[in-house]
Amino acid sequence: MGLTYVKASVINPADLKKKLRLRFLVDSGAVYSVVPESHLRKLGITPRGSEFALKDAEGASPVIFGKEDDSCLLGMVSLEALGYILDPLRRELRPLPMVLG
Repeated sequence: MGLTYVKASVINPADLKKKLRLRFLVDSGAVYSVVPESHLRKLGITPRGSEFALKDAEGASPVIFGKEDDSCLLGMVSLEALGYILDPLRRELRPLPMVLG
């Protein structure tokens, strides 16, 4: 099984013009996403919340303020907020099927 990377934008929810496109490792075993603190501070994001945009989807998600040498990591909470899930066999993101219980 290989690694899956995607490009996604981190957006300041208080100022939607402030966004930064980053390369994320998709980790189906990670709950939360990680972005180095320096990137978040550059966007004016303080510890409260952030938005993500992937393809045509946007959504709010908690993010962990990582250390300077941490990789950008896209966790499952963010993916689900955007309506995607990781297909581990094809190593690609697929739309999350909406199932009503």
